[in-house]
Amino acid sequence: MVCYDTDLQVEAYRFEGIMQKFPNHFHDYYVFGFIEQGKRYLACKNKEYIINTGDVIIFNPYDPHACEQVDGRTLDYRCINIQPSIMQRYVFEITGKKETPYFKEPVLCNSEIADTLRDLHTMISEGQSDFKKEELLLFLIEHLLREHTDQFISSYELCLRTEIKTVCNYIDNHFDQTITLQDLCKLTGLSKYYLLRSFTKQKGISPYSYLETQRIIHAKKLLEQGVPPIEVAIRSGFSDQSHFTNHFKKLIGLTPKQYMRIFTDQTSPPVYTEAMA
Repeated sequence: MVCYDTDLQVEAYRFEGIMQKFPNHFHDYYVFGFIEQGKRYLACKNKEYIINTGDVIIFNPYDPHACEQVDGRTLDYRCINIQPSIMQRYVFEITGKKETPYFKEPVLCNSEIADTLRDLHTMISEGQSDFKKEELLLFLIEHLLREHTDQFISSYELCLRTEIKTVCNYIDNHFDQTITLQDLCKLTGLSKYYLLRSFTKQKGISPYSYLETQRIIHAKKLLEQGVPPIEVAIRSGFSDQSHFTNHFKKLIGLTPKQYMRIFTDQTSPPVYTEAMA
């Protein structure tokens, strides 16, 4: 399965049940992948690795690599592919420098980055339009630049309380509408990366998570009034009922219907008389 995200300008690949051997080759783009299930022998840049479930794979453009089965096991694998010109754009957003990075380690064993890659890959595969996927990609690249390259990232911290308050006010008043990261940048005059970083530092939550929480708060009030979940999804700013249900259950621990029944399926309370007391 292959999906191209026109917003992010990246490709998402998914391979299941791979058994074939891949000879030594390279790509002309960056590859950020993770092993969903399986075990594989990998040779990259004259080093040998055994990769397992949960490992993250990073290939720079033109990194030669080859891989094959171990013990006849199949491989399930997902990856995000980014062209160098697009990577350069993201690096400029983060560092202010028009450079293409070089990632030092091709294998990150049992890395927590796999969870971020999985979430990003899922959003791209499902065609989701929320700016959460852009947020995830920028934070992912920033982390990789900081931890796995010699790329210098400025430690300059911005004090932008007025700008962050403006963003919060805008989200509070427009949560039921489509909001993009670019919309928030226009309000503040900040780049996407510095807006994300400054907002998260000051509020302790990312802009998309803040938006998501405001939508859920509003949705709860409507459900408590007995408004059907399908209507609540629309009035709360979610793209569809499935999207709404997934987010609601993730934050509340109940489905919207289960939550609504708490308030709409209550029986009349018992009447206590003086004799019963």
